[in-house]
Amino acid sequence: MPTLIIKTNAPLESTATESLLKRASARVAELLGKPERYVMVILEPTPAMCFGGDTSPLAFLELKSLGLPEDQTPALSAALCELLDETLEIPSNRVYIEFASPPRHLFGFDGKTF
Repeated sequence: MPTLIIKTNAPLESTATESLLKRASARVAELLGKPERYVMVILEPTPAMCFGGDTSPLAFLELKSLGLPEDQTPALSAALCELLDETLEIPSNRVYIEFASPPRHLFGFDGKTF
């Protein structure tokens, strides 16, 4: 059930959107060692955003996963920032990432909870 939400004000072409979604999905599955068929990626493009008084391209990410290994968040942060730099040219110092590991009974799928 890994879920990655990407909010960014970086300009996106329609072809870049699909590429980013697919690359992010594969990367999250690889990083967390989970089957990609359970990975969800949500892209919320072009919200009004400002970071440090500057509206240059930036991003806010949320990565949620059952059993998210807290000791791996530095590596996850580095990998996700690298992905955004490669795909959207957003430098890592313009990215915030929130990590969460919800309790199994508070995450639903297919009419039940995990």
